[in-house]
Amino acid sequence: MYGWIWRHLPGNAWVRGFISLLLALAVVYALFQYVFPWAEPLLPFGDATLDGEGTGGAGSGQ
Repeated sequence: MYGWIWRHLPGNAWVRGFISLLLALAVVYALFQYVFPWAEPLLPFGDATLDGEGTGGAGSGQ
């Protein structure tokens, strides 16, 4: 895939590298602005089950 993109970019190696960098930054921007905010409510990061009461398992200090 990356080889196909590289072959289809115009210019010499420096121009291709600069365009590749811009494309990568555009992908990161799109992910942070659109994809991650859309997916956040679907992910279980806010479903914490810690309530401060230990069960005596590993790391409980007993």
